[in-house]
Amino acid sequence: MAAPGALTRSQVRARLERGISLRGADLRGTDLAGLCLDGQDLQRAKLAGATLTLATLRDADLRHASLWSAVCRGTVFDRADLTEADLDHAELEGATFHGSVIVRTRLPFLRVSAEAVRASVLDGTPVRTVGSATAGQRKGA
Repeated sequence: MAAPGALTRSQVRARLERGISLRGADLRGTDLAGLCLDGQDLQRAKLAGATLTLATLRDADLRHASLWSAVCRGTVFDRADLTEADLDHAELEGATFHGSVIVRTRLPFLRVSAEAVRASVLDGTPVRTVGSATAGQRKGA
């Protein structure tokens, strides 16, 4: 559920259709699952607690954005600029960061390893969270 004062999913879609910037937008807790946000200016956007599952943010400008505790399962951040963005406590299982700029970015290192993020930036490997099952394995097996 979106935070009081935050844009709703339909308001975000309307802005996208009209070409209105989302720079600095309050999107806390908003369901943005599956939306195409490719190339969008989301500098300083407040995306804490937002659902971005399977959304695409290719070439998006996310500098200084807050994605604290956002749900980003399978989200595509390829070539996005995440300089000084806050992704602490975010769920990043299956997210990709191929060619992204990750400088002074706050990442959930209790959930993902630096090596997993580095591999995703270099070759697009989807991020696997710490303790997630690998291909061909089941948890508890």
